[in-house]
Amino acid sequence: MKILLTGATGYIGKRLLLELVRNDHHVVCCVRDKNRFNPPNAVRKNLEVIEIDFLNPSNTIRLPDNIDAAYYLMHSMASSSDYEELEYRVANNFKSIIENKGIKQVIYLSGIVNETALSKHLSSRKAVEAVLSEGKYHLTTLRAGIIIGSGSASFEIIRDLVEKLPVMITPKWLNTKSQPIGIKDVIDILSKSLGEQKLYDRNLDIGGPDVLSYKQMLLQYAEVRGLKRYIYTVPVMTPRLSSYWLYFVTSTSYKLATALVSSMKVEVICRDTQINEILNVQPSSYQECLRKTFMKIEDHEIVSSWKDALGSGVLTQHLSDFMKVPSFGCFVDQRTSLISDQKVTVDRIWQIGGDRGWYHATWLWQLRGFMDKIFGGVGLRRGRSHPDQLATGDAVDFWRVLLADKTKGRLLLFAEMKLPGEAWLEFKIVGKELIQTATFRPKGIWGRLYWYMVYPFHGVVFSGMLKELSK
Repeated sequence: MKILLTGATGYIGKRLLLELVRNDHHVVCCVRDKNRFNPPNAVRKNLEVIEIDFLNPSNTIRLPDNIDAAYYLMHSMASSSDYEELEYRVANNFKSIIENKGIKQVIYLSGIVNETALSKHLSSRKAVEAVLSEGKYHLTTLRAGIIIGSGSASFEIIRDLVEKLPVMITPKWLNTKSQPIGIKDVIDILSKSLGEQKLYDRNLDIGGPDVLSYKQMLLQYAEVRGLKRYIYTVPVMTPRLSSYWLYFVTSTSYKLATALVSSMKVEVICRDTQINEILNVQPSSYQECLRKTFMKIEDHEIVSSWKDALGSGVLTQHLSDFMKVPSFGCFVDQRTSLISDQKVTVDRIWQIGGDRGWYHATWLWQLRGFMDKIFGGVGLRRGRSHPDQLATGDAVDFWRVLLADKTKGRLLLFAEMKLPGEAWLEFKIVGKELIQTATFRPKGIWGRLYWYMVYPFHGVVFSGMLKELSK
């Protein structure tokens, strides 16, 4: 079959793409920025790539002919406070573009919306479903709750809380019940729903066999990890305070924390599990999902992570808009060092950040990350998805990868920390030299004052890092 896949660079889309190609489908990937799309070479022969922004689509966009089905995997929850309006516009534009193309089925991954009082996030998901249901195709809506898998936002939040806090004083919404499902089961259900006429023009809930409160999920995580944890709920904790609690303890952004807190007050339990019989699937238990996830993490097989989505940082535009490092009106700190082994140096550059740190004066980087978190930035807690692989669009602590060309020995990063300006950090090997360049484009007087305040630390941080990289 010929499949249109939206959200191909997202957490679900990256994984679903591999499954579709594995099943011999030809996939037309819709992406906003081709520079961020880095599929494995093994699947490229089964792909077409279209650059399209469904929020502001161009009149010149032409979809390929003979598309059989489409997946709708787009959302804006983490990227904007007014995501309801954005999601409504995107759904309308998507429907208008595809409904006269002869596409037989659209599969939409939504959230479980069985309560009468819904959060802003879940109401938005339901509104998108209503828009998509008006198209000239058969709509299949799969409604999921908490998704557990390596790199998922839900799993990372659970892991951060349990690993960091032996004792937790928590809001009462931790007693809200949910029906978690593993990412492998989600991908299996999405794939098997293709062309299944029993699912046409229907919405169905998908979930695992366990109905658990968030408190039970945290305690079962601790049990699987062999940790002793104590959790106490308090009756009074405002949504704002709850959001700050999640934001400071976990790696989530404040916008995402706010949306999640409002959703966590609503029970997300399946009405039934009839889809399991229709598709002949048997979802794993919550603890089984955790064990599978740990295996993937230990083997460094994290296919996708929510942290690598642009919505986890400040960039919402094309990465190509930032790849040309400016020079006019900028402050530049450039340092060079001779290297003896290019491969060793490149490998060290590609391992920078995350658990390995920044090679020199890492405590200063950690202090800067803490200050960034205090002022509402991303901090250092995003880390990185893989210990020694980088691709365009990946997150590395409070940086975003703009360019990663290992054959040429060039890595270009853009700062997503809170700054009175814009900052780039570039590593480039020319001959036998490693050139390390920090560029800062200030905004107003505060930007210039900031540069002069931090400049004394550059001699410690940047010179020491360059020395370690070029050893």
